[in-house]
Amino acid sequence: MYHLRTSLGPVELAFTDRHGGVSGAPFDSLNLAFHEDGERAATRRNLALLLDDFAPGLPVADLSQVHGNHVVVADPAPGPTSGATSGATSGVGVPARPSADGIVTDRPGVVLLVRAADCVPVLLADPAAGVVGAAHAGRPGVAAGVVPRTVAAMRDLGARELTAWVGPHVCGACYEVPAALQDEVAALVPETRATTSWGTPALDIGAGVRAQLAAAGVTVVDDAAACTRETPDLYSYRRDGAGSGRLAGVIRVRS
Repeated sequence: MYHLRTSLGPVELAFTDRHGGVSGAPFDSLNLAFHEDGERAATRRNLALLLDDFAPGLPVADLSQVHGNHVVVADPAPGPTSGATSGATSGVGVPARPSADGIVTDRPGVVLLVRAADCVPVLLADPAAGVVGAAHAGRPGVAAGVVPRTVAAMRDLGARELTAWVGPHVCGACYEVPAALQDEVAALVPETRATTSWGTPALDIGAGVRAQLAAAGVTVVDDAAACTRETPDLYSYRRDGAGSGRLAGVIRVRS
């Protein structure tokens, strides 16, 4: 179930792998994707399994991720499978999720969740202040600065000494892009410029995220930063295309 599970003071966090769930092939088995127009039963069960193990009985606040830089403060509805809203629902009878790629809270006992399958999931915490955050940073999000904006939102809630855990994501040696796109992103975040293992232009979005965190004065932990494309135990859109599920990063402050 977990690629990494760890804690720092009262903060608990984890990045999931693809094992221990109920999804069938090709999404087997702990697929946590929650597409607005997709089949939901297996994903709901997988999310419940994760929360039952990670934080039994606690509400979860998550997002409709849009590859932008908008950050929201979590306001979860009651129950272990709610969205990051105060109980509003969409037209298909599921909790509405705010369109954003960063989420923060200073409330203990609320689980923040972001999903990824090659993009960079980032979990952040100031244990002393009791403030946590989570961000989903794909190529557009790195260029738009979603991670620095998440840091800023946490500091607005009182965070000062921040630690960030960089989750599994596609590495620079595997993320081939056209040269023009590489130049466009590297002009904004120079640390993203990379070369694939076969010698073509690439982006290292993880390096870009780490550079942004360092520039913001955040301590970076890389323990979970495996390459999704190269690791069969993790989901990868670059490797599997539409047959890829989604892993998750989850974080909370104990009540």
